Amino acid sequence: MRRPVTALTLLAASALSVGGLALATAPAGTADTLPYTVQTLHFAVTAGAEGPCDIVGDLYTPTAATSASRVPAILTTNGFGGSKDDQAGLGRYFASHGYVVLSYSGLGFGGSGCKITLDDPDLDGAAASDLVGYLGGDAGVAYLDAGHTQSAPALDVVQLDARDHAGVRRSDDPRVGMIGGSYGGQIQFATAAVDARLDTIVPMITWNDLSYSLGPNNTDQLPSQTSGVSSRTSGAAKLFWAAGFSGEGVADGMQGAQGDPNRLYGCPNFADWVCPGLAFAGSAGYVDDSTVAHLRHASVATYLPQVRIPTLLAQGEFDTLFNLNEAVATYRALKAQGTPVKMIWHSWGHSHGTPAPGELSLTDPDPSTQYETARVVAWFDRYLKGADVSTGAEFAYFRDWVPYTGNAAPAYAEAKAFPVGTDRTWYLGSSDLATSPPLAAGSQSFVTPAAGAPTSINPLDAVGGFLPAPLPEQDAPGSFAAWNTATLAQPVNVVGSPRLNLKVDAPVASVGQAGGPAGMLVLFVRLQDVAPDGTVTDIRQLTAPVRIPDVTRPFTVRMPAIAHQFAAGHQIRLVVAGGSVNYRGGQVANAVTITGGGGQTLTLPTVG
Repeated sequence: MRRPVTALTLLAASALSVGGLALATAPAGTADTLPYTVQTLHFAVTAGAEGPCDIVGDLYTPTAATSASRVPAILTTNGFGGSKDDQAGLGRYFASHGYVVLSYSGLGFGGSGCKITLDDPDLDGAAASDLVGYLGGDAGVAYLDAGHTQSAPALDVVQLDARDHAGVRRSDDPRVGMIGGSYGGQIQFATAAVDARLDTIVPMITWNDLSYSLGPNNTDQLPSQTSGVSSRTSGAAKLFWAAGFSGEGVADGMQGAQGDPNRLYGCPNFADWVCPGLAFAGSAGYVDDSTVAHLRHASVATYLPQVRIPTLLAQGEFDTLFNLNEAVATYRALKAQGTPVKMIWHSWGHSHGTPAPGELSLTDPDPSTQYETARVVAWFDRYLKGADVSTGAEFAYFRDWVPYTGNAAPAYAEAKAFPVGTDRTWYLGSSDLATSPPLAAGSQSFVTPAAGAPTSINPLDAVGGFLPAPLPEQDAPGSFAAWNTATLAQPVNVVGSPRLNLKVDAPVASVGQAGGPAGMLVLFVRLQDVAPDGTVTDIRQLTAPVRIPDVTRPFTVRMPAIAHQFAAGHQIRLVVAGGSVNYRGGQVANAVTITGGGGQTLTLPTVG
């Protein structure tokens, strides 16, 4: 029986488990007729100071695979709060098509022991490396019981490589790739960074920098990451996603405490630094420097030079946890260092877990009818089987404004490079967005609340996409400024990250910012689509928080990337607000004035 959980925790866990797709049902047929066998095993793995740990996994082995007729392998694991069972559909499909598949529950989840360490390469990556060794034939890793008293035979049916990707000869180097989403996506980077035997990865809906994911600041990016997401200044703490994470993690720890009671000591079921970091962020509204360092240590942004194998990135257009900017940052960095990489923006994500029809199914994959499934299958066939097949476009993105039936391929635009399109700039006037500089510029003023209080009604980002009737978008009077374009005569298709160049006047913050983040001005920037009937919609519920290090200077806001059509007859609205229901705002109340003109611009990357 599944343990009782709160609605928030359940929905967050659902979203974090690769798009919230339902668990796979048992396949039709009997064991005698299936082209593969399934065996549940336990693995004794190292995980730094956390080890030794017990990991539980299901091994799917094609019946045709033998020591004389070896096949490649796929390693996969769950999203946050999930288990090995979530990947059963992938296991069945790929085992039926000539791959050994090992699906395992990550540390701290789904029957596996030890604590959650947020895909730390030194811990989770080291544990996954032991599983790679098992696939390569290492003995003394697999057992038939959680107590590791009954050894399982070494595996001898996986294809072996003569050298790993560092050029080292090894006898236990399997031909192996990885796939998974969210928490099961980042572990692929962590494994690639510590184990040169891994051959290719397909990370879905995962992060580039976890300090950005949980406390984003969409300005003041690090000079070395001008195309990245990491900021020199901590941003605004996410409230509901953090609550979902911590609640689900602790609940998993309680469920597994009998087998591993050490998980409840210190910070329950989390690395010890997580609890004080959460407490500080909840009270101060931003992430402290020590926690930022831990979060970045568990983020591919920190160790990207160690990831050198072919990578197929897939990220969600409807995702308020790990938005498209995270995949873009990873893509650009991998591309710059010469790593083979391609990127897909699909419709689904943590905030809306159901793929569009004909896009993807993890429970019943079918490359003949599903665009994204076909891309994944071709990727593995190319880099694991060596098949002479196309792996698809360099960049592809889903367009929800394109009608289609059946396979979602017609809704995907494909490009030879990223970014795409042409920048179009609008100028901020008194309350209008104009395509040429205004002759006379007016100003708008508003007040930000004290103690980080919310001033808006928005869908709750961790659960809003799952509710039948999301809350309307609305800001309290006197708490925001807004600018509208004229009614659009032609559609405007935006694909990429909008950029806002802004200068504000905030006398209180100009004095208080000298004391550090607590005294800095925090604002929340959103793009909205205004329909002809006046209905206003935030684009994919996305918000760009900014904690401004120096309000006396202009700054640039790099907003979350979108793929959205503003239809003819609609208007584009820009909102700069003083608070948000989904984030902790600034601690100090501020009077803010924004004057149009003088280089205040909104730039949108547009395509035809």
